[in-house]
Formats: sequence, structure tokens, C-alpha cells
Amino acid sequence: MNVFDIVGPVMIGPSSSHTAGAARIGLIARALLGAPAVTADIRLHGSFAKTYRGHGTDKALVAGILGMKPDDARLRDSLTLAQKAGLAITIMPAALENAHPNTALITLTDAQGHTVSVQGASVGGGNILVTRVNGMAVEITGQYTTLIVLHRDAPGTIAAVTEEMSRRGVNICNFRLSRAQKGGTAVMTIEVDGALEPDVNSCVEKLPNVLSSTMLAPM
Repeated sequence: MNVFDIVGPVMIGPSSSHTAGAARIGLIARALLGAPAVTADIRLHGSFAKTYRGHGTDKALVAGILGMKPDDARLRDSLTLAQKAGLAITIMPAALENAHPNTALITLTDAQGHTVSVQGASVGGGNILVTRVNGMAVEITGQYTTLIVLHRDAPGTIAAVTEEMSRRGVNICNFRLSRAQKGGTAVMTIEVDGALEPDVNSCVEKLPNVLSSTMLAPM
């Protein structure tokens, strides 16, 4: 624990859980889409669904989707800025199975029709835990440099990705694999100690059976 765990993150208030954490969930969804969104379907569970207007959770989630960090002063005006940017937003309450009380399920679509679905929870003090990407179970905290690798479930794919990391002297501190079905689409989430060279992501994307790779910097 450090001093920021005690006093909370630098942010636009009023709540680290309902605004700072929410903005970070939106940021991850935007990063995984890889392009500006034209539609955002946001489902809110539990406490998020009950208090989102009063605590600014809706503004924070949309701010993240627009690429704003929790301390960006524009967060307060994110709904207006989204409208000006042509982002169509739907926000509805939802009952999500086995979900943390502060959970949002965000589905983004870009102008080319590509979509991504991200379910994440704000777990206190601005910290988050993303638990699903495109319906597949993940564990992304945002506290480490992270690669999120969408790939075909084929022999040798995991070894190829981890060998690329090993070749560069990267130490993997957390690894998780989830797949929709045998031989179908799967996702690797790889958290590493320290930073990664900028070209690692593009090199991983070129490996056989890799559909996409997204690098997230620590939040």
C-alpha cells in the first residue's frame, strides 16, 4: 500500500469508486476498440445503476470512452462533448450475474462496424477489475503494463507469444487464458513487470493465429 491508496487518486470527483474507477473502465474499453466509438451501449449494475446520475458515473464512463483520464477537467462536460463528437449513448440498468456492485458492461462500435464488449468493476479507491472482454473471462487490474491478445485457439499460439516476450527479457507477473470454445476465439491477458518496448505489440500482432493485440499502460 502507498499513500495514494490512502488519500485516493488525483481525479475529478465526487467519488473515487463512481467516477475515477468508472473513467478507467471506459478508457480500457476505448483502447480495446482501437478507434473512436460511434455508439456506446452502457449497462449499469448494482450501486452504479442506483446512483450514477448523482455521482457522475455516466459522465465518467463516457469521458473514458472519449479518451479522458480521471483527472481531466472536461469530464464534467463529457456527455455534451460526446454529442458534439457524434457518439450515440444508451445507458440502462442491468442485473449482471455474480457481478461486483459497482459494475458496468460497455459495448462500443466504431464507424467500420467493429465492436468490443468490456465488463469491469470499480473496486474502491479508483482501482478497477475488468472481468470480461467479448464475453470471455479476464482479470485486468490496470496496475501493470498489460497485453490483451485476441487469437485463434490453435496449438503453439501461446508459446509463440510468450517466447516473443521471453526473447526481450520481459518478466510476466500474471497470465490468464480464456476461450469461447475449443478451436474458437480465445484471449490472453498478460501483465508484466516494468514497461514494454513500443514495438512489442506490433510484433505480437504479426504472429500466426493472432487476431489483435492491445497494449495498456499502467493506470
